[in-house]
Amino acid sequence: MRPTRRQLLGVSLGGVVAAGIGLPAVAADQEALVRARIRPPRFRDAWFPITAYGATPDDATAGIAAAISACHHAGGGHVVVPPGVWQTGAINLLSHVDLHLEEGATLRFSTDPAAYLPVVRTRWQSVEVYNHSSLIRAEGQTDIGITGKGTLDGAGDNEHWWYLIGSGQYGWHTGLPNQRADWGELERMNNEQVPVEQRVFGAGHYLRPSFVQPFRCTNVLIEGVTVKDSPMWTIHPLECRNVTVRDVTVSNLGPNGDGCNPESCTDVLIRDCTFATHDDCIAIKSGRDADGRRLGLPSRGIIVEDCTFLSGGAAVAVGSEMSGGVEDVFVRRLYAPADPAADEAYLQWLLCVKSTSTRGGYVHNVDVRDVDSRAWMYRPLEVTFSYQGGGDQSLFPDVRGIRFDRVRVARAERAYRIVGAETKHITSVAITDSRFDEVAAEAVVQYADDVTIRNVRIGQT
Repeated sequence: MRPTRRQLLGVSLGGVVAAGIGLPAVAADQEALVRARIRPPRFRDAWFPITAYGATPDDATAGIAAAISACHHAGGGHVVVPPGVWQTGAINLLSHVDLHLEEGATLRFSTDPAAYLPVVRTRWQSVEVYNHSSLIRAEGQTDIGITGKGTLDGAGDNEHWWYLIGSGQYGWHTGLPNQRADWGELERMNNEQVPVEQRVFGAGHYLRPSFVQPFRCTNVLIEGVTVKDSPMWTIHPLECRNVTVRDVTVSNLGPNGDGCNPESCTDVLIRDCTFATHDDCIAIKSGRDADGRRLGLPSRGIIVEDCTFLSGGAAVAVGSEMSGGVEDVFVRRLYAPADPAADEAYLQWLLCVKSTSTRGGYVHNVDVRDVDSRAWMYRPLEVTFSYQGGGDQSLFPDVRGIRFDRVRVARAERAYRIVGAETKHITSVAITDSRFDEVAAEAVVQYADDVTIRNVRIGQT
């Protein structure tokens, strides 16, 4: 059971909690403003069972589409997926429609890439492109939801979707296609700023789609469901405003299997969710390199609270694709339980702000507090400009205002690593009232100014 906030505070320093530096008044006011703006949509009390529109377990695609259309044109309500396993292709949500999965219902998505054509405008690893649709998509809609106690099954495994990364770990072998050439070509198009209309992939290409992607939508609710085995990123709100992801379980151990990646979004709440992923659990993004700087669409006003992390890269990552900027991120009351059967790290970071010399952009005001992590991890806090080698340019981001308060970590390789660049220092970092019980190596701070370490215990003594 997840500890209460009072319990977390009680264990942070062996029962002693110091006052710390607190959250600056301006930042506290900003958090309150963000909370006041986030409101989940409400839906009309009208119900549209997919079975009434021709959906069958063997092929529910057309029936789901017909039910969504009828619900939308009637003024909105709930499209109901009853218990059972329902095979489907792409789903497109419309305004004022909640796709509601009853307990015991599973939507199992096709693994045929043709089911996600024609191509749509999207981003792939934060680069603009025309590619296969996500499995569930909405574009330019208002008041949309995915709710209930059912399961969304992307059917990704080493024989479907995942092998396209081109790694034997995920089933790839000589003779199978992979995404490497496509990704290299898309990166070239980004670097050379080829017009987006000319970046057409899809059929005959191998860039895996995301699972759930509301694109340029307002008032989004994803609540209660389990989402598993996505082809790639699992929940990817893109250029959205007012997003609530609540009481969701994400299970995705595939490559690039991030849990929830709000990208270029404003006002997002991720609450009471559980993540078991291979890659980052939550990753806040805003575009990659030239595209991110051209678009200039930051992610801002992001709240993460009361979530549990079972496996993954970072519990919360900022980047690495953050060229449009990230600001005002508030992380509260996280829990990473111990796994006595695990012999190696299952969560690498609590917070990782990661960038390279090609990104540019900025990260301002990231505040993490009240965290309890019981198992070994890599580096609970890391800020780095050399992610995946870092590159050889000089477009470092402006990173300032990182706070880490009332955090307890049982075991770690090192407590924190904060390393900027000689030509671009990180500024204003505070680690306070925290405890790192077993640590193998010394903490590192380099090319960073205005760093406060106060009331921090590293090791048992």
